[in-house]
Amino acid sequence: MTQQGVRWTADQVLALAPDAASRKAGSKLGTAGPWSQTGSSNEGAVWGQCKGSGSKPYQTIVDMSGAVPAYKCSCPSRKFPCKHALGLLLLRTAGDTQVPPDQTPPDWAEQWLEPRRKRAHPTDHNPTTPTTTDTPSPADPEAARRRAERRAQRITSGTTELEQRLADLLRGGLAQTEQAGYGLWEEAAARMVDAQAPGLASRIRELGAIPATGPGWPVRLLEECALLHLLNQGWLHRERLPPDLATTVRTRVGLPPTPTAPPIRDRWLVLSQYDTTDGHLTTRRIWLYGTETTRTALLLSYGAAGRAPSLALPPGQFLDADIRPHPGAAPLRADLHNHPTPTPTRPPQTPPPTPPPTPTQPTTHPRTHPTTHPGTHPRTHPGTHPAGVDTTTALTTYGTALSSDPWLESWPVTLGDVIPVQTSEGDWQLADAEGKSALPLTPQATAHSGLWRLVSLSGGTPITVFGECGHKGFTPLSTWTREAAGLIPLR
Repeated sequence: MTQQGVRWTADQVLALAPDAASRKAGSKLGTAGPWSQTGSSNEGAVWGQCKGSGSKPYQTIVDMSGAVPAYKCSCPSRKFPCKHALGLLLLRTAGDTQVPPDQTPPDWAEQWLEPRRKRAHPTDHNPTTPTTTDTPSPADPEAARRRAERRAQRITSGTTELEQRLADLLRGGLAQTEQAGYGLWEEAAARMVDAQAPGLASRIRELGAIPATGPGWPVRLLEECALLHLLNQGWLHRERLPPDLATTVRTRVGLPPTPTAPPIRDRWLVLSQYDTTDGHLTTRRIWLYGTETTRTALLLSYGAAGRAPSLALPPGQFLDADIRPHPGAAPLRADLHNHPTPTPTRPPQTPPPTPPPTPTQPTTHPRTHPTTHPGTHPRTHPGTHPAGVDTTTALTTYGTALSSDPWLESWPVTLGDVIPVQTSEGDWQLADAEGKSALPLTPQATAHSGLWRLVSLSGGTPITVFGECGHKGFTPLSTWTREAAGLIPLR
């Protein structure tokens, strides 16, 4: 399924849902079980028949050829898209096996698609004169430009409305959101979906999960509202931004990126692979390290309706592959262009768990983002693993990345010669061996079993740790020691 040559992902499909109930129902239909006679065409049409409660299956068609997806379903639902259209599109994201490509639409689908094609591509010939060829007309660059302009206008209208909503929210006070419930945010997110800005819709739904989540939630809500306001202003004034930052804003708003950089060939070490889920969508994050280019890249893969993402790369393995980076001010995302068999490596022996040590509490580093480099040099690790830096340099690296992309949640960092320690308050940190500074671990990291594996491997001695450094702290993802060069996953 493509729109202007870009394959849609499961999260982009779910962003089209008009409400939470439709997302949930559509996710359940994103499996092959209820579907039959599925197919897709080169012109962007997807169709299939979904078994329902009646004697006849529902006939569902989605036309993705225009700037705005169009839907047709024989079900009685008045929602657009309905759960059957969402389920069909989610099924398509699973690959060509479930929805075969390059198919000819059946008659019931063609009856709806043909008039749409005629309206989209009017011809100068007499309409009563039959065409002499069934070959579709080539893509019209001018028509594509007009579609892009129409979508940009819709997004601009949506961001302007969202700015007014944020102003009203702050004028009335954040306390009102606790009584208003999630419906306040869901309605605003639906309006952003109508404006074809799924990125804004996703951020609004995240805002709706903050109220009444514990002490300090108004501060967290205000911070996220400020970032949303910044994104709105970035879109409304994107012509004044540097090209890379303008590309980042477009991607954050929800426009699909189009990789334009040449592929990068390297022998990549799989640093980490882990999954997160929101109940309907599973997101797999895979971190790669180029042993020749020393570049770090992030691959994302998705699975809907309880299915595991299709891409799986075991940590600690090497693979010779081409990746194509996504554009943007802080380019981490990339696409894998080939999928070779990873080179096996001998896994290290993990020592048995031991009780965690209780070293002296170090001086806690403030949770701020330094703006200048402290002048320290990275400590390298032998072999093909990334070089380690101290905690102060790690914060500086994240702060520098934030200046390019203020909406970053975290940044990949390798910490060298750090020791996991527990403070007198019971919080965990990764402290420099000298005990001069430390990075707090995120709540998710301290609740994960990988923390005890990390503590056991360290045993109170310095260790190298790869993870994600963000405004909530540091999340360890993998480690290796001086004695064992092999990589040990922590998640």
